[in-house]
Amino acid sequence: MNFWEKITGSDMTKEMKAFEARTKMLPADYQAAWGKINEYLWAYSDFSGRNLIPILDGVLGLLEETAEDGQTVNEVLGDDLKGFCSALAGEEGAKSFRDKWRAQLNRNVAKKLGK
Repeated sequence: MNFWEKITGSDMTKEMKAFEARTKMLPADYQAAWGKINEYLWAYSDFSGRNLIPILDGVLGLLEETAEDGQTVNEVLGDDLKGFCSALAGEEGAKSFRDKWRAQLNRNVAKKLGK
């Protein structure tokens, strides 16, 4: 990735297009689950969203493998997709905006209190 791609985000655009092409090969219920997972995980992105690319790649790989095995989406991910995404992002160390704001508030309060 060169400087221009990093600044414009064209590298991420290429990755997301590749993800969408891979998703179109999945069954319809897997495509719907991917859409929800993609939607829920973006709450855990950093400023650019680059921290989510490996996570999204891993999830899509999981969906591809389980689709080949003939498992249903509910067998693989369960009923709570939002909880799945939260647990996945938490294990990878991705933080939501709420977590970032909480840390910033704690730093500001500690600074004001002189600690």
